[in-house]
Amino acid sequence: MPEDADSRSSGGGRSSSGEHPPLWLSVDVLHEAGDWSRIADRDALIERAARAVASDARFSQSLPAEVCVALSDDATVQELNARFRGKDKPTNVLSFPALEGFGGDAPSHALGDIVLAQETVEREAVEQGIDPAHHLQHLVVHGLLHLLDFDHETDEEAHIMESLEVEILASLGISNPYTEAVVPSAHDQ
Repeated sequence: MPEDADSRSSGGGRSSSGEHPPLWLSVDVLHEAGDWSRIADRDALIERAARAVASDARFSQSLPAEVCVALSDDATVQELNARFRGKDKPTNVLSFPALEGFGGDAPSHALGDIVLAQETVEREAVEQGIDPAHHLQHLVVHGLLHLLDFDHETDEEAHIMESLEVEILASLGISNPYTEAVVPSAHDQ
């Protein structure tokens, strides 16, 4: 995903908590667009969700990896969704795997980018009657699983991916998001 180099190097929109998931995954939170202020401690929530994935032995990596989570808005996500997926509508989360070989011999490599749409995330949380913070964490887990080559194109793939999400979310104290209602846009990736 193209980005302005100045926004990454300045640190102005990046997470400054200094807290990173253990072992192999480093998370960079980019405040790109939208008003995410209604979700308190969003950077820490994102890092906790990423740490829950990174802590799972099934996802250990031989090299350290980095992921960028961009907090954005519906307009930006709709444009990305139209350009890269041919779907001219906003969605809650998009995952962009890094290009093969990106990072070369660097001490870590880019896993990819996750882009979240603020208005859609908040609207879905209200529609589903769930805590927006929990929905945010669910979508980060969902996006990371996509970057780790999981998908939900078939029923079998969806069952495997959803089961992993439920397990990881349970480790964060978040109940199964699939018991009452399926997350509408997460399955429209």
